[in-house]
Amino acid sequence: MWSAAAPDQPPRPVRFGILGCASIARKLARAMLLAPGAAVAAVGSRSEEKARLFAADNGLDVAATRLHGTYEALLDDPDVDVVYLPLPTSLHVRWATAAAARGKHVLLEKPTALCAADLDAILAACDAAGVQFMDSTMWMHHPRTAKMRELVDDKDAIGDIKVVNSVFSFRANEDFLQNDIRVKPDLDALGALGDIGWYCIRAILWAVDYELPKTVIALRDPVKNRSGVLLACGATLYWADGKTATFNCSFLTNLTMDITLVGTNGTLHVTDFVIPYEEKSAEFSVASKSNFAPLHIGWDPLPSKHVVTTDLPQEALMVQELARLVQNIRDAGAKPEGKWPAITTKTQVVLDAVKASIDKGSEPVEIAN
Repeated sequence: MWSAAAPDQPPRPVRFGILGCASIARKLARAMLLAPGAAVAAVGSRSEEKARLFAADNGLDVAATRLHGTYEALLDDPDVDVVYLPLPTSLHVRWATAAAARGKHVLLEKPTALCAADLDAILAACDAAGVQFMDSTMWMHHPRTAKMRELVDDKDAIGDIKVVNSVFSFRANEDFLQNDIRVKPDLDALGALGDIGWYCIRAILWAVDYELPKTVIALRDPVKNRSGVLLACGATLYWADGKTATFNCSFLTNLTMDITLVGTNGTLHVTDFVIPYEEKSAEFSVASKSNFAPLHIGWDPLPSKHVVTTDLPQEALMVQELARLVQNIRDAGAKPEGKWPAITTKTQVVLDAVKASIDKGSEPVEIAN
């Protein structure tokens, strides 16, 4: 067991355990190596050899990293503060609640659960244990997101948000469409809606400061595979004050990651919101108080481009933020931050409503506020 740092020393790193060796875990392992205040203490897989290979392939110190051949062994490891779970969604309730019950803070891949009731069980376990919960929606932690927030909140530049559109798609190959866990009903039954629609829903809620819509109507004719898993779908969200938002997500069309926010005074565009084109630099544009140029031969004024740089990739910033929260709980007796569970819950609620509307043939689904 590690002891607390002396008053004149920096806090000891927060020790992460990686539960499962999914491909996305490679990205997070790198993030944990890059993030100040974080360290990879352990890897758990279904065999010790798989854990060893993962550690070796991802730049971890195999001699110093504890390698576990079962998930239970990692959860019982006293040298793990936080458990990162990149497991299939169908396994999230079992292992996230088990991690919380053992006093581990939880970093959970999205989609966090198959339904809101499952997420409620996870969050209840975290609350009972007094541990921090955070989902792994990485773009939330990029400094570009904070800068966009400043401008969205600027009533002079943007005004009142009236319309939000979001698209996230990528063209999957045949092997993905046949074999990936994201198209398997027993592993990730939400398909494209859970995997990439999650980001669109989060972006929409972020744009309206997490105000839940009143009504959700799925777009007609979603595409499903033979097992009934969604490959492409979308929905329109309606608010009582007249705001609307529409999103599309698909495994069948070209790589696209767009957000458009249209306000009474301005419009904000992002074309790479989930994964920036470049790791250390990200852009967005704002058109404010736009009008036609004389003779309608252009715009006046032209949209402004904003570039935000960062020394760390967004996934490392996410790990750094979680490590900070855990250090405060561990070393200063702070309570877990409630912001992240609340945001996750609202995302899941809207996702559930979209799925319900799809299942009902695009009938409207009301959300209680």
